[in-house]
Amino acid sequence: MRRPLPTPQEAAAILAAKRTRPLRRPPPPAGVRLGAVIRALDARFGEGIGGLAARWREIVGEPLARASEPSRLIRSRTGGASLEIRVDGPAAALVQHQAPQILERTNLFLGAGAVVRLRIVQGPVRARAAVKSSAGSRRRRPLDAAQEAALEAELAGLEDEDLRQALLRFGRRVLREQGPR
Repeated sequence: MRRPLPTPQEAAAILAAKRTRPLRRPPPPAGVRLGAVIRALDARFGEGIGGLAARWREIVGEPLARASEPSRLIRSRTGGASLEIRVDGPAAALVQHQAPQILERTNLFLGAGAVVRLRIVQGPVRARAAVKSSAGSRRRRPLDAAQEAALEAELAGLEDEDLRQALLRFGRRVLREQGPR
């Protein structure tokens, strides 16, 4: 024998009287928990190769920056790290000749005694390949600190904040498309 279905009024009364299970909470975003860990790691190990690559042109100068790039920072247990630099074949001799100056400037950026040795690896430099294929790529290279500071200084006198931000964006785009000077 089949049970008769409740009427809509009876169904509403049954649902109002019964408690449903609470919905499970989704886990918090990973960034919330990882923020403190990442800040601690950054304080302990510094910016690393990413920050160094962004300022590479300032560290070694324009001619060497076109022919070289920092590829990795190898930390040792005993102290100081080794900086591996990828260099186009003919420029390796120049980099080797200027190794003490490059070490000195790198340590100014990363902190005293951070890098104790350079390791020069000959091979294709990605920075040069990125410049050649930039027409089809949507990725934009960041401005170096000198260009950014000059742009900020020129627009410092503007009172309208929206106009200043728009001009900053425009100026960054123009400087990126012009390429290095």
